[in-house]
Amino acid sequence: MKMLPFEKAEYQERVRKVKASMEKQGIEVLLITDPANMNYVSGYDAMSYYVPQGIVVATSLEEPVCIVRLQDLYCATETTWMAEENVTAYPDKYLWEPKVLHVMDFIGDLLKEKGLQDKTIGVEFDAYYFNAHWYKKLEKSLPDAVFKDATALVNWIRGPKSVRELEYMQIAARIVEKTMYNAIERIEAGVRECHVAAEIYSDLVKGTGVYGGEYPSLAPIMPAGERTAGAHFSWTTEGKYQKGQLIYMELSGCYKRYHAPLTRTIFIGEPPERVKETAKVVVEGLNAALSAVKPGITCEEVERAWQTTINKYGLEKESRMGYTVGLSYPPVWTENTAYFKPGEMTLLKPDMTFHMMPGMWLDGYGVAITETLRVTEKGCETITRFPRKLFVK
Repeated sequence: MKMLPFEKAEYQERVRKVKASMEKQGIEVLLITDPANMNYVSGYDAMSYYVPQGIVVATSLEEPVCIVRLQDLYCATETTWMAEENVTAYPDKYLWEPKVLHVMDFIGDLLKEKGLQDKTIGVEFDAYYFNAHWYKKLEKSLPDAVFKDATALVNWIRGPKSVRELEYMQIAARIVEKTMYNAIERIEAGVRECHVAAEIYSDLVKGTGVYGGEYPSLAPIMPAGERTAGAHFSWTTEGKYQKGQLIYMELSGCYKRYHAPLTRTIFIGEPPERVKETAKVVVEGLNAALSAVKPGITCEEVERAWQTTINKYGLEKESRMGYTVGLSYPPVWTENTAYFKPGEMTLLKPDMTFHMMPGMWLDGYGVAITETLRVTEKGCETITRFPRKLFVK
């Protein structure tokens, strides 16, 4: 018996919202290739996103159709909520010579069988798992179709989370809090960076003891020393932590593919004054931005609260300081919709979830202290709960 992470009715409501958005945009057929969006509407969950696959949603069809590689057919039948006839698979010959015969040819033939070959078809043009070659093959297979850019159509619907989704993010938060605590405890002068990284992976997968964890969509970010001036370094293979060294760690628990990222910064020994002061400014700015969050205001206004605070101390952050987060697969855990940045006029709504990421990467060092949050009816609450400070070992 299938053990789906959500009730069938919740999936059906998601499909209803997708179809309503399609109709507003004049789209009759939607081809979803982003694995997080595939999961959102169908439940499909497997590490098969390195080959072409997709979910077809059509306004004329009651249920979505899941299209996967034949090797992954069992994964699809076990994890999706739709009737068995709405799960189909292509044989490996569609992968052997992709310039001759491609999975998009298979999808084109399927749409022809369902009488959808001359419809307006939405495609996720700017998604990680849909490329120019695929589009050209699909276009050639369906010469009578009209193609429209449907990038992030499903992503935007994913914004406000359901009660169950929020429960899963809470579990992910408990996992990352435990992992972060243990990692900070293990960091000492002379300890190999790779050993701490290995224990981080162990803790993320072991979970809370009650709930097991999954692999996160992004590897742990955990630079040390001058490498903290870079935003996306991980550990070094031969490196050992040293006295007088700065480390920051950006990690996320993952449960049922839902994430709750958390970042903290650590110093081994007595931190220099500039590091202590930067950490204080980051925390002050983070608190100011959290206080600004409430339904009805724009993402830009939240960013402004942060920027105004750090500007008082002569600091400025050029990059965005937060983004929507939740359900995701590699390579990132962002939802790729709303951001806390200048010019972002998206209005906040209750139950939207963000990773507020006020990291400062400066000359020779960096400090980052972050939270995952939920917009509430009157303000916000942090899903992650961990002391907001510079940790000194």
